[in-house]
Amino acid sequence: MNDSHAGSKDGKDSSGNTITSNFIRHKVAQDLADNKHDGRVHTRFPPEPNGYLHIGHAKSICLNFTVAAENGGLCNLRFDDTNPAKESQEYVEGIKNNIQWLGFSWNGEVRYSSSYFSSLYDFAVQLIEGGKAYVCDLSADQAREYRGSLTEPGKNSPNRERTKEENLDLLGRMRAGEFEDGHCSLRAKIDMASPNMNMRDPVLYRIRHVEHHQTGRQWCIYPTYDYTHCISDAIEGITHSLCTLEFEDHRPLYDWILHALELNSLRAVSDLADSEATYVLPEQTEFAKLKLNYTMMGKRKLLEMVETNVVDGWDDPRMPTLAGMRRRGFTPASIRNFCESVGVTRSESVVDLGMLEHAIRDDLDKSAPRTMCVLNPLKVVITNLDEGHVEHISMANHPKDESMGRRDVPLTKEIFIDRADFEEEPPTGFKRLTGGGEVRLRGAYVIKCDKIVKDEQGNISELHCSADKDTLGKKPQGRKVKGVVHWVSVPEGVPVTVRLYDRLFNVENPESKDIEDYRQCLNPDSLIVLENCVLEPSAANTDASLNFQFEREGYFCRDEIDSSNDKLVFNRTITLRDSWSS
Repeated sequence: MNDSHAGSKDGKDSSGNTITSNFIRHKVAQDLADNKHDGRVHTRFPPEPNGYLHIGHAKSICLNFTVAAENGGLCNLRFDDTNPAKESQEYVEGIKNNIQWLGFSWNGEVRYSSSYFSSLYDFAVQLIEGGKAYVCDLSADQAREYRGSLTEPGKNSPNRERTKEENLDLLGRMRAGEFEDGHCSLRAKIDMASPNMNMRDPVLYRIRHVEHHQTGRQWCIYPTYDYTHCISDAIEGITHSLCTLEFEDHRPLYDWILHALELNSLRAVSDLADSEATYVLPEQTEFAKLKLNYTMMGKRKLLEMVETNVVDGWDDPRMPTLAGMRRRGFTPASIRNFCESVGVTRSESVVDLGMLEHAIRDDLDKSAPRTMCVLNPLKVVITNLDEGHVEHISMANHPKDESMGRRDVPLTKEIFIDRADFEEEPPTGFKRLTGGGEVRLRGAYVIKCDKIVKDEQGNISELHCSADKDTLGKKPQGRKVKGVVHWVSVPEGVPVTVRLYDRLFNVENPESKDIEDYRQCLNPDSLIVLENCVLEPSAANTDASLNFQFEREGYFCRDEIDSSNDKLVFNRTITLRDSWSS
C-alpha cells in the first residue's frame, strides 16, 4: 500500500483485507507529506513483561505493526522492563510467541529498556547538572502528602534545593547500593503547583534491591516507566509513539523530559547516530484502548484469577489472553480482522463481545473443514446391513469450497447419533428421528426407526433401524424426509473428550465498581466437559492445528496441551450461532 493511500480513505492491504482510515493513519500520512522525519515511519510495541498479552493488547499490536508496514516503515518490539519485581522471562517469551502467532515480525533484535540503563543513568546525571532533578528523602507516605490533590497544589520537598554536588553524590551512592529500598528517590524538578499531577516533581529513579531478568544484580536502582519510555523512544529513533488514552495526561511529562535533555546527546546514543537522517524527537499520540463487555481485562484481576484457580492458567480458553484464545481455536486472521473492524478513535467505548465472536465465526465458516462428532452418543443398529459391513461415503470437506477436497466416511452396521436427535414422544415441530419415523443420515441413506431398545431402568439404550438403500444421493420415492442428522461409525469412530467453552462472565461489566466480588458473576456454564464423545476418524488423523466445524455443533480445535495418543481433547471455539443475542 502506498503512502498516499494510507489514512486518506478506506482501502485494501496486499492480502485484500479492508483497511479503515482513522486519525492516526491521517496523521502519519500528513507527516509523510510534510517530510517530517525524512519520510520515515518507525513505531514500536512496548509491553511490560508482567503478564500475558490479552485481546486489548492485540489492538495496539495490530495498529503499530500495520501502520509501519503500510508505509514501508519499521516496528520495534521493546520490553519496558523497569519493574523487575513483577516481571519474568516467562512473560517475555510468551509475548514474543503471541506477536509472531498473530503474523507480525519486529524490526531487528528484540529490544529491552534495560539495555539502555547506562544511558538512562547518564541522562539522569545530565538533568541534575542542569538543575532539573534532585534526590528526595521523603517517604512514600510523605511524598503523597506533599503532592497535594486535584484541587490543592503540592508543596516543595525540603530537599528540592539541594546543591548539584550533593545530588550527584547521593545519586552515586544510590547506585552503589548504600541505601535501603524507599530510603530516597530521584525526582524531576518541574512544578509542584501544576494542575497536571504528573508534572508535580515526578519520581525518575527509585531504589529496588531486586534481581532483574535481563541485567541480574547489576543495578539496584531502576528508572520509572515515564522516565524510561520517552528516552527509549528517542534512542530508537521512533517517529510515532502510539499509546492508549490513559497516557494522555503523561504526554506533557514525556515532552518535558525529552526537551530537558540535550538533543545532541540523545542523538549520540540513538540508532540514527551514524545516519544522515534528520533527528526529530518522537511524538506521543493517544488512542482509546479496547474494552469488551462480558470480559475482564485488568491485568491484576487476570493474575488473581490465575493464582486463585478461578481459571486453569493464563492459557485457559476462557481467558481473554491471546494464549487462551489461541488454545480455544481463535485464528490470527480473525483477531486481526476484529481489531481492524473495531477501528481506532479517541473516544472511550465498550465493544460488544459479539463482534469478536462474529469475526471468528466468519473466518472459520470459510476456512474450517467439516466433520462429524457425536457429543452424546446413542447407538443405532442398521438391521439390513451385514455384520462387518463397511461402506465408504464420500463427503465434501467444505460445502462451499471444492478446493478443500473430499473425505471418506465409513458407514457400518452400528453407528452413533446424538441422543438429542431422537424423541420417543416428539414435541410439535420436531424434525429428527422418532419411533416409526424416518430421517436422513448426513451424506448417506434415509433410515427408519423400527424398534426402541431400553435397559432395565427404562432408558433408551439403542435403536434398531432399517436403511432405504435406494436413497444414497437420491430422494426417497413417494415421501418427503425433512430431517438430517450427523452420525459416526461405532467401530471406526474415535473416542474423544470435548470441552464446551462459553463466556466466563454472565454480566456485561464484571469490573464494575458496583460489583463487590466478580466471582459472583461467573458463568456456571463457561466450561462443560463431555467425556464420551465419538469423532469421525478422518478428523482424528489430520493436522493437530486444524480448526473444524463439527456439523450442527459448532467450531472446534484440538487441545494440543492435553491431547494424548490415548485420548484426544477438542475445545469448542464458538457455537454456530450467537446464543447470547437478545
